[in-house]
Amino acid sequence: MQESGSVIASLLPLVVLFGIFYFLIIRPQQKQAKQHKEMLESLKKGDKIVTSGGLYCEVIKTEEDFIKAKLNGDTTVKISRDFISRKLEDQA
Repeated sequence: MQESGSVIASLLPLVVLFGIFYFLIIRPQQKQAKQHKEMLESLKKGDKIVTSGGLYCEVIKTEEDFIKAKLNGDTTVKISRDFISRKLEDQA
């Protein structure tokens, strides 16, 4: 009976450590990834975005793996969805 108690007592700190690790690191990261995926799926023509390279663009057309965006008046680029950092919200 004592061996069973000592096994549980030795595993308890590991279980607690894993629980803390899960709630402080893994779960928030999963939530952020889900929000980013939803943002990418909701992009539409006219949205303003920022790439991971720091370019500010306006979405012209969304495709499956890429987005066509306008950098300025006459320069358009094709950007992989993987490199879109965030969507700029309209600021009044």
